[in-house]
Amino acid sequence: MRESGEFKIDIFKLSNGEHHYEFNISDAFFAERQESEIEEGTGEINIELNKKETFISILFKIDVTVKLECDRSLEAFYFDIRKLEDLIFKFGEEDIELDDNIVMIHRDTQRLDLAQYIYEFIHIYIPMKKLHPKYGEDSGEDELIYSSFNENTPEDSDPRWEQLKKLKK
Repeated sequence: MRESGEFKIDIFKLSNGEHHYEFNISDAFFAERQESEIEEGTGEINIELNKKETFISILFKIDVTVKLECDRSLEAFYFDIRKLEDLIFKFGEEDIELDDNIVMIHRDTQRLDLAQYIYEFIHIYIPMKKLHPKYGEDSGEDELIYSSFNENTPEDSDPRWEQLKKLKK
């Protein structure tokens, strides 16, 4: 197992075929990134790397628990992230992201640093509306909806509508 902070895989001398890696995630992983909204989190990332002549495919098995703050009550709670993500690194002449899941890397690249990809994969599964589990599945029905239309008054009874209808004719 590799410790947090060491998310690099030497690929230059790696033989073609399937390889497995396991990375530990700790609070230090999130503390290294100032933009992170997560301060605490632990778990494991299992990597299945398949190297071919022209590309490398990686399957990330994410099993992480992060501490979040409820948007409603400001209470802390733990949120589990159990997901699979895949990423393809194609060998080419330059380093460029071609797609959300396809990255071109220079054919002489010695190592892959997966830390930023792991960080992004974890963050995309944090819900926009963070609610403590004690609130269950909140439908948001308690939110106020403002409207200028009064359902109890039909539009025909408003004299302004009558004037507008005359202009339309």
